[in-house]
Amino acid sequence: MKITCSKDKLHHAVQTVQKAVSAKATFLLLSGIYLSAENNKLQLQATDYEIGISCTIDAQVDIPGKIVLSGRYFQELVKRLPGETVELASSEEDHTIKISAGSSQFNLLSLPAEEFPVLQSLFKKTNGVNSFTVKDNVLRDIIKRTTFACATEESRPIFTGALLELTNNDVRMVATNTHRLALKKSTIENTTNSALKIVIPSKVLNELARLLTSELPVDVSICWEKSKVAFSFDDVYLESRLIEGQYPEYNRVIPPEFGTVSTINTALFMDAVERVSLMAKDGEYNVIKFQFNSNEVIITSNNPDVGKAYETIPVNTEGTEIAIAFNAKYVTDILKNIGTTELQFSLNTPLSPARVKPQNDETYTYIITPVRTN
Repeated sequence: MKITCSKDKLHHAVQTVQKAVSAKATFLLLSGIYLSAENNKLQLQATDYEIGISCTIDAQVDIPGKIVLSGRYFQELVKRLPGETVELASSEEDHTIKISAGSSQFNLLSLPAEEFPVLQSLFKKTNGVNSFTVKDNVLRDIIKRTTFACATEESRPIFTGALLELTNNDVRMVATNTHRLALKKSTIENTTNSALKIVIPSKVLNELARLLTSELPVDVSICWEKSKVAFSFDDVYLESRLIEGQYPEYNRVIPPEFGTVSTINTALFMDAVERVSLMAKDGEYNVIKFQFNSNEVIITSNNPDVGKAYETIPVNTEGTEIAIAFNAKYVTDILKNIGTTELQFSLNTPLSPARVKPQNDETYTYIITPVRTN
């Protein structure tokens, strides 16, 4: 192999695929980045079998070829290379690749490319069946506003992922750890008749959101089969395994109506909750209490080892006044992601689930279970 390419484009490609490089690979090749050069294109790939990412860039290909390089060292090296162009030239005799840029020259040992588990495009495999297209800003938004509610412990794997659901006219994502639930939906023009219900690992979705950075909206093509899902956009292809199992019927968790509805300024509420939760952080359950009155909400916390906190902010409450307690993190998480200047906090009883949603927006719902206190 012998190629020349832009250092910035190579750095972009390495940064794109490096999150799929296995950090604890029992199979040595999974700790590497696969490079394939032909037809004036350079493709980089990495996979740990949970997630696979490829990125293709333009390159001057003098001699086509395929190699695998240490992901760790190649990434660190490309990031620090001088100049604007990079030349890669491999030697089959000693299984090394010479990397030249400006006045710098490095030789890295290569691994056998023919044994690398190369990604096979799911789109080609399925001939585009079971696929649809969504704008990247829409996909990024539904990921950002739901995946924080996923479980982090692996004891019940289904809850470490988010449900991606497709109907005739909308796409929705649901995440829950059984103590809280986030649901975001968006209207799309669904060009298939396929109904879709798949559960994707949250860490894969968060990585996908990190890669969706275009300034102008671009199309993201999504394709799936029984055990895999793939996303394709710009020069990037990302593939993930699906989480097997039956996702719970989330609509049953959402109360149909509420006896108390408070309208609150998001920024005021966020600041007060964060301050009060400082006192609760070292407590066993990180609990803060709320007293919703007709024109104010009183927010308190009490930690015997630290002290007490008390705040009030103005609200407009319709319905019964109510006292209720929540895990402080579950409240601040939704306030960081709600995205509107005002929100509605809806409640029924001190022990039944509450709902937080943006004012005048029915596409985003957050359900939170209260904490029982003495």
